[in-house]
Amino acid sequence: MVGSAIVRELHQHDFTQVLTASRAEVDLRNPDEVRTFFEEEKPEYVILAAARVGGIQANRQYPGEFIYDNLAIQTTVIHQAHLSEVEKLLFLGSSCVYPRECSQPMKEEYLLTGPLEPTNEAYSLAKIAGLRMAQYYHQQYGMSCVCPMPCNLYGPNDSFDPLHSHVLSALVRKFCDAADENVDEVTLWGTGTARREFLHVDDLARAVLFLMEKWHSPEIINVGAGADISIAQLAKIVATKAGFAGSILWDASMPDGMPRKCLDVSKIAALGFQPQISLEAGISQVIENYRNLKSPE
Repeated sequence: MVGSAIVRELHQHDFTQVLTASRAEVDLRNPDEVRTFFEEEKPEYVILAAARVGGIQANRQYPGEFIYDNLAIQTTVIHQAHLSEVEKLLFLGSSCVYPRECSQPMKEEYLLTGPLEPTNEAYSLAKIAGLRMAQYYHQQYGMSCVCPMPCNLYGPNDSFDPLHSHVLSALVRKFCDAADENVDEVTLWGTGTARREFLHVDDLARAVLFLMEKWHSPEIINVGAGADISIAQLAKIVATKAGFAGSILWDASMPDGMPRKCLDVSKIAALGFQPQISLEAGISQVIENYRNLKSPE
């Protein structure tokens, strides 16, 4: 989802020498394959968007894979970028690096000030290690790096798989299927009280290029909408837009995850960046994308 959005944004800005590496072409966990790719292609700039990602269920079920794959990808690519003397590296983090009980909105300086959310701790620890590695390589070797921390992302090419999807795409699938099948009720995980901030992936892609040009510090910088919404509110919006008129039930025996995640985006706003795609417009797009996948013309 993220990588394809960044490639679209690069092409829209007439970048013609865009190098990509699909999973089939390069296993980013493998140092030999990554070294060969860098030696043959000689990239000048590296945007590291590759990661093993998933929702609460996947993070709880496969914590070993989440920490191994992400640590391996990050370590291999960042180290090879250093050895290849790239001009600049962007390491894409996540708002889950902040403590579970973090003060809101979450400022960059709150990193490592408290325990992490247990349901995605493996992923969070890997992301923290990656951003610290980039910063330490800047400190020791002078490698130029940028470390944006985005909020929850959604948009084209998101996963609708029940195990791997994040909250917004999972809700879209549930409510679209329920509406299409005339189901009377939908049960969702948790209590609905948790609050999340959402950013369309195309806005993130714009932020990535913006920061590559405007941000010249290894210090982390938040990227988000600057406002959050409860999962219950989000569910109602998705249900309405999907045409679901039944009852929404909550299974409080299942985890909510982090109570609230809303980023302080004052730093990137001061640089002149603002998101362009509203949440409601973005939700409508995701619903259309999912229904097109279900019933392609």
